[in-house]
Amino acid sequence: MQKIFRVMIIIAMLITAYLLILAWRDDYADAPAVDTVPETTTSVGADIPSTTGAAGDIPVQTLPADNNTVASNTVTATPAKDTGLITVTTDRYDIKINPEGGDIVYAALKQYDATLDSDKPFVLLENNSNRVYVAQSGLIGQDGIDTAEGRAKYSHTANNYVMEAGQQTLSVPLTYKKDGVTVTKTFTFTQNKYPIDISYQIQNASTQPWQGQLFAQLKRDDSKDPGMSDKGALSMATYLGGAWGTPDDPYNKLKFKDFNDGELAVSSDKGWVGIVQHYFVSAWVPENFTATFFSREAGDDYFIGFNSQPVNVAPNRQVTLDATLYAGPKVQSELKDVAVGLNKTVDYGLLWPISKILFAILDGIHKVIGNWGWSIIVLTILVKIALMWFSNKSYYSMAKMRAIAPRLAALKEEHGDDRMKMSQEMMAIYKEEKVNPMAGCLPILMQMPIFLALYWVLVESVELRHAPWILWIQDLSAMDPWFILPLLMGASMFVQQQLNPQPADPMQAKVMKFLPIIFTAFMLFFPAGLVLYWTVNNLFSMTQQYLINRKVEEEQKRRTVKVLD
Repeated sequence: MQKIFRVMIIIAMLITAYLLILAWRDDYADAPAVDTVPETTTSVGADIPSTTGAAGDIPVQTLPADNNTVASNTVTATPAKDTGLITVTTDRYDIKINPEGGDIVYAALKQYDATLDSDKPFVLLENNSNRVYVAQSGLIGQDGIDTAEGRAKYSHTANNYVMEAGQQTLSVPLTYKKDGVTVTKTFTFTQNKYPIDISYQIQNASTQPWQGQLFAQLKRDDSKDPGMSDKGALSMATYLGGAWGTPDDPYNKLKFKDFNDGELAVSSDKGWVGIVQHYFVSAWVPENFTATFFSREAGDDYFIGFNSQPVNVAPNRQVTLDATLYAGPKVQSELKDVAVGLNKTVDYGLLWPISKILFAILDGIHKVIGNWGWSIIVLTILVKIALMWFSNKSYYSMAKMRAIAPRLAALKEEHGDDRMKMSQEMMAIYKEEKVNPMAGCLPILMQMPIFLALYWVLVESVELRHAPWILWIQDLSAMDPWFILPLLMGASMFVQQQLNPQPADPMQAKVMKFLPIIFTAFMLFFPAGLVLYWTVNNLFSMTQQYLINRKVEEEQKRRTVKVLD
């Protein structure tokens, strides 16, 4: 009976894991996987969001600022040969800004490699034949400088900006003048930080009031997730799509196919809108004004962003509007300081409470050890220690079952034709030996949610991206390239199986023999870190079970000697 339940639980665990992964794929794999997309023809009209129905007062009004302070943190730069895009280099970014519109059309993350063996940085934002993914912002509305006819063409003092060593901030000012109104769009980069501050200083020196709205949006096509490029063809897809949050509703997903359904119609003075992909996220955050969130689809492109309420600037007055752009890795400790709920883009799925605890422990261990592989091993041991009381009772029960197996076999020979009598005698033996046949299922039941939760940790945590362990394991978040760990896991499972009482039923025995093979095949394509966890777990369990088996055998020998005496 015990073996039947153990087999059923193991099979249920495999099926559950498989179904969860399929559900995750269905949820997160909406974007078609295409290698390239055609050259995109820029449609300015399609890029400009609608302002219909907007109303309201000035969100933020500041005191007039000295124009000289806007560029106080800029560096003296020599104009580049390429007079088109403005290049910005910081400790974390390689950025390119299009002076027409002032959009960020390229963002490479210098601290993250494109692929495991690449010396090139990971490119999050780009605008080329392979992918359209840009961060746009501007001024629209009654007197807006960005219209369906064209975007504002900013003037700038330099084409190259470089953050020097020790420099805390770097400002990149862009200027637009028309009819007595001067708009200064300033990008401010901070050392050792991903959030980019974007401010619009609107100075009205004309005799007429000025009215407009700030918009900020992310524009993306339906190209595949570049974060999955080195995970292999059989890797499990993660979420690629839109997301948004407010303090009252911190995290919501919005699939690309739903961008035109009107689901996103939220106004908030705080919150964020973004696009989420594997390991990375880009998000716009309004600063100190009420914004109306929106999503839409135009042609092959998807847009998600916000509009501010109309801003009125009286003659000889100045107003400044601010927004923050985050374009970087999904590091929870950094995201939580940008906006409420943005850290939830690290989506651990259904078992997120357990996943968060596991990651917190794992991260703490890593800060001491400095290697994620050894940290996983320590985590495994800590989990086994935490569950030792339960596992000891289980293994002790299985050891007793193993010890009384000859007595049960004799019962079968004696009462094989009388099932009721045999069951009564078996129950009597279980009671005498204080054996619970169901106790052997307990470790598997307790390990199952931990196993699945750790899977999400390894898949979703950017900290483990390209994290090496030893020798051939150079990426714990990807499958073992040589399948050595899955084979070791299968071997350990087989050895552990030999320590358990063998089923009396021949069919059950055959099923049990095939389980290590099935489990090994199943684990071939799982992250190496997860297989490492399960292998160490098996080795620890083998040792624990072996010692308990020896203890029970000694107890049985002493009882036998006592009876004979």
